Amino acid sequence: MSGDVYVAGVGMIPFMKPGASDTYDVMGERAVRAALEDAGIGLGLVQQAYAGYVYGDSTSGQAAPYRVGRTGIPVVNVNNNCASGSSALWLARQAVAGGTADCVLALGFEQMQPGAIGKDTLPDRPAALARGIASVTALQGWHDTAPMPAQFFAGAAEEYASRYGLDTGVLAKIAVKSRRHASHNPLAVFRTPLTEAEVLASPQVYGLLTRLMSCPPTCGAAAAIVVSEDFARRHRLRADVRIAAQEPTTDVPGAFESGDRMNLVGYDMTRVAAQRTYESAGVDPADIRVVELHDCFTINELISYESLGLTPEGTGEKFVHDADNTHGGRVVVNPSGGLMSKGHPLGATGLAQCTELVRQLRGEAGPRQVEGDVGLALSHTVGLGGACVVTLYEKAGRA
Repeated sequence: MSGDVYVAGVGMIPFMKPGASDTYDVMGERAVRAALEDAGIGLGLVQQAYAGYVYGDSTSGQAAPYRVGRTGIPVVNVNNNCASGSSALWLARQAVAGGTADCVLALGFEQMQPGAIGKDTLPDRPAALARGIASVTALQGWHDTAPMPAQFFAGAAEEYASRYGLDTGVLAKIAVKSRRHASHNPLAVFRTPLTEAEVLASPQVYGLLTRLMSCPPTCGAAAAIVVSEDFARRHRLRADVRIAAQEPTTDVPGAFESGDRMNLVGYDMTRVAAQRTYESAGVDPADIRVVELHDCFTINELISYESLGLTPEGTGEKFVHDADNTHGGRVVVNPSGGLMSKGHPLGATGLAQCTELVRQLRGEAGPRQVEGDVGLALSHTVGLGGACVVTLYEKAGRA
């Protein structure tokens, strides 16, 4: 892949609690229309589409663009757990970079139900997360009444604490920061500020994690239009944000056998994807001013600071205490409010991150805008099972 790929348009709808949203096809339609309007084109110019979602029938990805129009283009459905939306974007970028299409739609949506996500099991076939569940069970036991994802991430918290020490107050600080950022985002589902005391006093979910350290089930949709440089020039589209590099990974060797519970939630997947992204783009993580990362639990935000190379291993707690993760610090993490406060409709998350970062690079983020000249922005999503995508966006003409 050698051709430059630009994000010509982005669109996102307000995220909502389950039961309060439109159906997935209507949400997807609204996001597609918003992205097309932002790009300044009609659906007729789109040559391919990739739709990410987790909960839905096999061709749910067709239902949303069909509401905009039926043009006969191929629509590919993508399910990579929480990395579904960013995987759809990766496929769209591949198509443009490889020269098989000039204008591609990446769409993500999710219509979720209330309550925690359960085990990935069907009675007549192996569970997709069987290896991970077996590893967690061997290391810390398994509790059928506790939420499945919380057991994975609480284990990662215990692993981090045993290695470096961990004050649970730092996990509360991350939640407070996320709500503070979300208070400026009209598309976020939770915008009311929190205190550390409220976070710590909220009901225990599992282990060190409380309810306000955990992202909620959410419904929503987001979309992006990616184009080649030639297409943008011919149709006079904006080409001010380029996807500079993008790396997907799956679980690395030893992920399930190492006894490292941080690897079971994607620490090494993230580290490898991030390193490859930086090397591909020729950038240093110290040059990145804004990041949207996968904070499904506050502990994952903490360990992702380190796996993404934003701060050295074992220094995540200091990174938080020094306020280097927010406005006025070294890097603004999740200015949208992140999964914790913006919400986490699984298939939409990667494209919601894309929407936020494109607006940051354009200087269109309003009161969330990161200070100074923002030239690089990074996104990161992780799906258990496993999948990780790290994407680096660059403002065109960055010095």
